[in-house]
Amino acid sequence: MVDIRTARPEELSLILDWAAEEGWNPGLGDAKALYLVDPNGFFVSTDPDDIPIAAISVVNHSDTFAFLGLYIVRPDFRGKGIGFGLWNHALQHAGDRVVGLDGVEDQQANYAASGFKHAGGTTRYSGKVPSADAPNVRRAHPEDLPDLITLEAHASGTRKPCYLQSWFTNTEDRVTFVLERDGGIEGLCTVRKCRDGAKIGPLVAETRPQALALIAQAAAPFEGVIILDLPETSAPLIELADHLGLTPSFRTARMYRGEPAPEPGGLGYFAVTSLELG
Repeated sequence: MVDIRTARPEELSLILDWAAEEGWNPGLGDAKALYLVDPNGFFVSTDPDDIPIAAISVVNHSDTFAFLGLYIVRPDFRGKGIGFGLWNHALQHAGDRVVGLDGVEDQQANYAASGFKHAGGTTRYSGKVPSADAPNVRRAHPEDLPDLITLEAHASGTRKPCYLQSWFTNTEDRVTFVLERDGGIEGLCTVRKCRDGAKIGPLVAETRPQALALIAQAAAPFEGVIILDLPETSAPLIELADHLGLTPSFRTARMYRGEPAPEPGGLGYFAVTSLELG
């Protein structure tokens, strides 16, 4: 018999270990930052000994928007309907909110059967980038957080205040940089140490020089390759990634259930915060 329950705080680290086994390369400090957003939004299916065998998150970012991620069934338990039961249970947590996801492209038909509609693709790029200090780029301060949350919302199309309040707070494994000019913030990026290399996300900039400055600065704190998840709507940043010699790897499909779906604000240089929570 399989039971479904809310995941315990310590189990999120286990779920992220599963994600690492799937090749998703989560950040080393992701568990605490993700869990704080919506502790009731993480779910597991368990075996008769209460050991998790499948997981999913449906995190409520606001009264109108939620995001689905971390959908994993352990290999020995696939094909038994366990994942679908967990999927349906978790979606109830979103209520009547619009729900987004970044899913494996070949699973789009299954997601569509639950009412999700395709809204574009995201491609992961990775490679070595030389680090460099920019005179107008600095580490974020706590007083910057409201402006950073607003800037990311303009780029992504939806506000995620609790998520980004935690995400933009600097830690040993995660640093946010801001691009400042004339006392105002014109761009931002967060870089976090991962199992392999470091991921930049989000990145928000209006111009190519701004994006270059932020990427070069973000390459400094951690060793290894730099990774960005780039939506197809961010064509200028994709072109820049190609110019920097970054290599594309896997793609995901961005899909939404419900209306109205978020609409990005048109900034051409934008990298997704994370594929787990949007």
